[in-house]
Amino acid sequence: MIQKSFFFCLWIWFCRGVFAAGTDEVKSVSVTEGDSLTLNTDVTEIQSKDLILWAYRHDSSETRIVQIHEQKIDMFDSNVTFGDRLQMDSQTGSLTIRNIRTTDSGLYKLSIFSKTNTHKSFSVTVYAPLQTPVITRDSSDSSSSSSSERSSVSRCSLVCSAVNDNNTYRCVINNPVRNQTTHLDITQLCHTSAERVQSSQRVGILISLFLALVVVAAVMCLRRKSKSATQAVRSCAEEVLYAETTFRARSVHSTKANGEDHVIYSGVNVT
Repeated sequence: MIQKSFFFCLWIWFCRGVFAAGTDEVKSVSVTEGDSLTLNTDVTEIQSKDLILWAYRHDSSETRIVQIHEQKIDMFDSNVTFGDRLQMDSQTGSLTIRNIRTTDSGLYKLSIFSKTNTHKSFSVTVYAPLQTPVITRDSSDSSSSSSSERSSVSRCSLVCSAVNDNNTYRCVINNPVRNQTTHLDITQLCHTSAERVQSSQRVGILISLFLALVVVAAVMCLRRKSKSATQAVRSCAEEVLYAETTFRARSVHSTKANGEDHVIYSGVNVT
């Protein structure tokens, strides 16, 4: 009975002194969901009279989760929140959370009562696993767009940057724990602006060459038609037959009638 009262008073003091005062330094810890996390006490070996107590605060709720005293480990009601995922090292008092979940994020408080009392705090943030970035081309066929399956956890960022100057891009999604990287040759996905300009220039050159060929062909056709017409006119001129006029003389007998000269015209034969 005395021992229970002692631990109850100790717990009241622990909650008021450690949680409420908040004078101890808080160490931030980040971990990925599914991993194991160990919060170290930095104790080499627990003495028989030492008391090591771990408490957990989440959403303003403070709960004792595990303690070790006189070499005995008491898990309290930690199985309600953590199931069988909590493990305490009987030699050092360090706390391990296996298969950690995002719901395990919160403040973990450590109090060591021995010859010298020690208090530590760990602010644990659990992040969902990151997906590998996926780089896709948008429907407008403009520059490449970068997108990814982002987790619901905040403070994740997606950064895409160029590597050297050879159309290779690196897309990285990260959080304080780790990052995922994807490399992509952008020419395999879509055309860059420079390539589109070059393509347009090539198309313009081809169109200009085509138009020039059409003009040359039209000029040659007109020249051939003009030459054919000239040759036809010359052929027609060569086929024209000119008539030759020949005059033949006939004997003419002159007579007089009523005292006036009578003119008789000779006939002209044209051959």
